Amino acid sequence: MYRIIKQEGRAKRGELTTVHGVIQTPVFMNVGTVAAIKGAVSTEDLEGIKTQIELSNTYHLHVRPGDEIIRKLGGLHKFMSWNKPILTDSGGFQVFSLASMRKIKEEGVYFNSHIDGRKIFMGPEESMRIQSNLASTIAMAFDECPSSRADRTYVKESVDRTARWLERCKKEMARLNALDDTINKKQLLFGINQGAVFDDIRIEHAKRIAEMDLDGYALGGLAVGETHEEMYHIIEETVPYLPVDKPTYLMGVGTPANILEGVERGIDFFDCVYPSRNGRHGHLYTNKGKINLFNAKYELDERPVEEGCQCPACRRYSRAYIRHLLKAKEMLGMRLCVLHNLYFYNTMMEEIRNALDMGEFAAYKKRKLSGMEQGEE
Repeated sequence: MYRIIKQEGRAKRGELTTVHGVIQTPVFMNVGTVAAIKGAVSTEDLEGIKTQIELSNTYHLHVRPGDEIIRKLGGLHKFMSWNKPILTDSGGFQVFSLASMRKIKEEGVYFNSHIDGRKIFMGPEESMRIQSNLASTIAMAFDECPSSRADRTYVKESVDRTARWLERCKKEMARLNALDDTINKKQLLFGINQGAVFDDIRIEHAKRIAEMDLDGYALGGLAVGETHEEMYHIIEETVPYLPVDKPTYLMGVGTPANILEGVERGIDFFDCVYPSRNGRHGHLYTNKGKINLFNAKYELDERPVEEGCQCPACRRYSRAYIRHLLKAKEMLGMRLCVLHNLYFYNTMMEEIRNALDMGEFAAYKKRKLSGMEQGEE
């Protein structure tokens, strides 16, 4: 059940109650594609850096180790020893971005695994069954993610098919949740809005899926090549046609600035690989902008990555030491950087929620953006 606690303009401060606990929104989902955060981050670490919800990937876990294996081991929560909410994305984006030689038919998609080349078929029912085996808290509907630069005719046909697939996803999830041997009978379903950068297709699709009374709604197919301005415009145009009393999820987005802009436009859920990917390359987020620890100027820098930060890296280690670890290709360096970045994101979401509680989000956003634009000294 989703409840709005406070609103400031279109920005929403809410909470989503699930079978695995309450999610305070707006929230950033920490991305653990194959049931682990890249950079040697443990479940225990996640608990210590304010992580509310973890995201894993249907396609990757289906290919390896196999969703049937995870089911036999009691589901994803038990498998990775994580007792808070998990969202699994449907595999649609990966099928359309990673898989080679794919054929899209009405029943679903035929493609070859990116790992061993074996033939795989995935459609709405298969995606729902895989996600039911994983027993995640929130399952995403299976969709096609057309390129933001695809032509209008193709996008329209693709979106119509995605809408038909969503109806099949909903029907299959209802069937699975009613079975005696289903691990999580209270699995939630989020539908995905598509339409590339065509306002009218986005709006028409939003109206169509809003009628289906799902547990939540996502905007997909953004941050895949269009400009930030185009993305913000699509969010502004589309969100008003999605149910305000249901959580809204902007998939695969983004930078701290993207998140602040998304919250202002009514987004509740975010996920992105940036904090972990950038961390593994020594790029760290601070309230004064991003820093690159490989820069020579940090060689003798005894300060923490950010003064006052309470993450495991900043509480104990200097920029100079972490830089040395990265240069020496020691895994600890990557790990500390990823922990710092995820802590930064999770803390920023906490600050956003507090600002919304106080009715001061607009002022907070302005202050946060101007601080991060300073650039590190």
